[in-house]
Amino acid sequence: QSWDKTRRGNCLMRTQKDAFPELDRVKKFFPLGVENPQLLTKVQIDRYNDQGYFFPCDIFNAKEIAEIRAYFDNLLLKTTAAGWNSYEITNWHKHCQGVYDLVTNSRILDYVQDLLGETLILRHSHFFAKLPSDGKRVSWHQDASYWPLTPSKVVSAWLAIDDVDVDNGAMQVIPGSHKNAQVAFGKSSETENNVLNQTVHHPEKYGDDPVSLKLKAGQMSLHSDWILHGSEPNISTRRRCGLAMRFLSSDVRAYNGWNQHSIVCRGSEPTGHWANHPRPEGEFIPQK
Repeated sequence: QSWDKTRRGNCLMRTQKDAFPELDRVKKFFPLGVENPQLLTKVQIDRYNDQGYFFPCDIFNAKEIAEIRAYFDNLLLKTTAAGWNSYEITNWHKHCQGVYDLVTNSRILDYVQDLLGETLILRHSHFFAKLPSDGKRVSWHQDASYWPLTPSKVVSAWLAIDDVDVDNGAMQVIPGSHKNAQVAFGKSSETENNVLNQTVHHPEKYGDDPVSLKLKAGQMSLHSDWILHGSEPNISTRRRCGLAMRFLSSDVRAYNGWNQHSIVCRGSEPTGHWANHPRPEGEFIPQK
């Protein structure tokens, strides 16, 4: 740990470079890609490895995403009725057939397979639904800082349920920042109104100018677990919802029980390290 002399108010912000110093983790980016990709071109895979992200991937047409959006609208109503908020629909692929069917959809898996290979494991799913003017942001961070995994070879697929633009809080990335491996971060301040709890200050030091990942509903972006990214508050009158799906290859191992929510979506995982949850029979909403 170190002391970062960047002032926030009248305080010094303590920073650190490892959320899990007690764990033996390989903390670096591994270039991805298969020999014979089916959807992504070699140039696109090289761009992903160089920049740390790729978008857009066309997944669902307008009619299909409208049906998915209607499903999520209903799910969100049930979620809030059960006491959850719009950011807490996490790993409900274990409970809800509709969510399971999304995270195992072959069109999504086909893109991810071009990066990770024939065995695909979903470790985590999370709806991020920024309601109009809710004031929430996602501060600059690296996903790998939160995850006790090694080696950290994870692709995040982010499916736009709604149209996403700058006004309603599109995700931003710092191209090339994934090559720095772990960078220093601090605990988020209350004034940030951060959905998460880590903040990387001065992200511009670690890569190129920020890029906003503007997506039409039904499109998807892909990003590395090491790339610096975040999003500003939704200042529009429109919701901004996306489904984040975290996929990894079979050689990744998890600490602290982070292998318990997974699905082996393709291929095989004979070691049994990763859970393989079956398709739910219905739509169960957990009580908070």
